[in-house]
Amino acid sequence: MSVLLETSVGDIVIDLLVDQAPKACENFLKLCKIKFYNYCPVSTVQKDFSFQTGDPLGPTSPDSDGGSCIWALLPNSTHPKTFVPEFNPKLKHTSRGTVSLATAPSSLNPDDRLAGSQFIVTLGENLDYLDGRAAVFGQVVEGFDALEKINDAFVDSTGRPLKDIRVRHTLILDDPFPDPEGLPVPPESPLPTPAQLATVRIADDEELDDETDEAALEKLRRTREAEAQALTLEMVGDLPFAEVKPPENVLFVCKLNPVTQDSDLELIFSRFGKILSCEVIRDRRTGDSLQYAFIEFDKQEDCERAYFKMQDVLIDDHRIHVDFSQSVSKLSDSWRDKETEKRKGKRGGWGGIRELEKRRQYRAEEDIDRTDGRYGMVFDREEVQRRKEETERAMATDAGNAAEHKERDTPGTQRAPPRPRSRSRSPRSDRGRGGGRSDRDRDYRSGRDQDGRRDDRRDDRRDYARDNGRHGGRRDDRPRERDRERERERDGRRRY
Repeated sequence: MSVLLETSVGDIVIDLLVDQAPKACENFLKLCKIKFYNYCPVSTVQKDFSFQTGDPLGPTSPDSDGGSCIWALLPNSTHPKTFVPEFNPKLKHTSRGTVSLATAPSSLNPDDRLAGSQFIVTLGENLDYLDGRAAVFGQVVEGFDALEKINDAFVDSTGRPLKDIRVRHTLILDDPFPDPEGLPVPPESPLPTPAQLATVRIADDEELDDETDEAALEKLRRTREAEAQALTLEMVGDLPFAEVKPPENVLFVCKLNPVTQDSDLELIFSRFGKILSCEVIRDRRTGDSLQYAFIEFDKQEDCERAYFKMQDVLIDDHRIHVDFSQSVSKLSDSWRDKETEKRKGKRGGWGGIRELEKRRQYRAEEDIDRTDGRYGMVFDREEVQRRKEETERAMATDAGNAAEHKERDTPGTQRAPPRPRSRSRSPRSDRGRGGGRSDRDRDYRSGRDQDGRRDDRRDDRRDYARDNGRHGGRRDDRPRERDRERERERDGRRRY
């Protein structure tokens, strides 16, 4: 009488001791027959001691009831979930692979121990602690390699394996007990219930990279970082797409002699095949060679042959270094030129989208024609014309005034006598020439002479300095006309 347990770590064959523990063996056989143990997790592993299973959900699940015996699962059954198994004093936990039912003391009679569906398999020898606490009913005869894998499993603080170990299927090899009335035998193995799937931590079929070293992790990190940077360059438009790869027919040559020319390299490398382009990179400002070049072959095979043959070759007293090009700038330029050509002639914002430029304008009208290549202004053309006309009229008026003043200054021209200046306008006109020093100082600061009249010459000097640019003023013809006018007024006052 044997049962085959198919687990996620291997098959285990158990021989049942039906003569020494018939009730425990019948309970175990019938539970296997109704597929009660399918997808049951190994809930606890104690290294070199034992492991325990038999609860469909495991003790950590809030929906778990701890399992049940076969008689409680029969239709219309009033049997309790547990039963009292046999404890044969001759059956001990002396050998590895001993199978026994997990028991617990009865609440009604502490001397009785009750069992359900959970069972224990020992991983060590001479485990006297389990004698009298677990009811032995079988022995593992095949599958000790699976026991070794369970024994070496990584567990958490509660003893639960970090990676799930589950009973996938049970197969009865020999059953000497008749089936109880109404035993619900399924036609095929049932699928795991949602409650069982919810208890999965790390799936039993999920591979863990336990042998991954630091170099592999660093390589993976750099790969992911490069992918993220490439995606960023694609977003800003520096790359046509993130998965772009450098061309495989372009060779990178460095450590060149500064005197080596493009034609020299092309002549040397042309023996490997047709060369599409050969360019020595030079400084943009001085034109001096930067001592590296790119050579584009017509075929990839020619490029590979040149790579293997030209390494450390002496050219112009310099041993060159050859490698495959990793630059994609030429591809980006070609892509950008094609995109620009497609959008050529389309006025608007970035990418030829009209709405983007429209939002940046203060005044944008739908009917404005942009085919002339000019941009829209933020002011009206009528306003520009009006300002231009006002400026022309002002300039014409100034020119007429200047001509009139020039006619007055011409000899022989009749001009009206200057208007005399009244002395009564100054409060200091009655002081005469005998005033004190303080009065003279005040007169000097206020720009007046000793007779109480304003010193127009001082005002003229100030105006002349300002009009000739000494104080930031703009020099033109109008200050000169004012100077002549003031000079004529002073001459009139002197005659008077």
